[in-house]
Amino acid sequence: MQGDITVTQVNRKCSAITGSTRKIKDNAADWHNLMVRWEKLNDDGFRVAGNMVDIRLTRSQSEQLLVVDEPSSPSSAPSQQIVRAAELQEECCKLQDVIDKMVVVVKKMERLTSSQQGLHDLEQFQFGLEGRKCPLFHSWNAKHFKESSCMLLDSFSQELKLKQTILQELAHTLTSDLCMVYLSCWLHQPFITPQTRLTLEALLLETGHYPL
Repeated sequence: MQGDITVTQVNRKCSAITGSTRKIKDNAADWHNLMVRWEKLNDDGFRVAGNMVDIRLTRSQSEQLLVVDEPSSPSSAPSQQIVRAAELQEECCKLQDVIDKMVVVVKKMERLTSSQQGLHDLEQFQFGLEGRKCPLFHSWNAKHFKESSCMLLDSFSQELKLKQTILQELAHTLTSDLCMVYLSCWLHQPFITPQTRLTLEALLLETGHYPL
């Protein structure tokens, strides 16, 4: 994903773009920028989640060793557990902060989708249920833009729920295999599919942010 898109006279198809067309083009740029922001947060969260897994598994191994070799160091083991518990709590707070920022991103996506719905309703009011006969840009009408926004919002909303679940479970997971499953889910984002990314690419192509 490339960097932020700023809507300027340079990347508009023409300088006379106004009304619904202008708003939809601005919304497309906002979608791109929010997805770039999400990917950055996903990378940050993956690093924190990896730290949590390292601490959790190290703590679990220490507890197992304590059971096997309890007489060797009766005073040091509890202090080590306290330190690791504090470290784990700190990483949990960091991951919660990442997810809180993801919540903000999804709320902005909800507003974009609401805006697209409003533009679609306006087009129907002005031109009837079939909308305007000529496309807004290359081939899409207002309905296509609304449906694309709904699809993107659904993907990120589902992914946010998954990440909130991972946060709840990761600190309490005892097995390394399950930890790896959670980490893999966080990294690969199963609800943000190739179709999700293609939808954004199509949106940017249609609105002239990317050249055809």
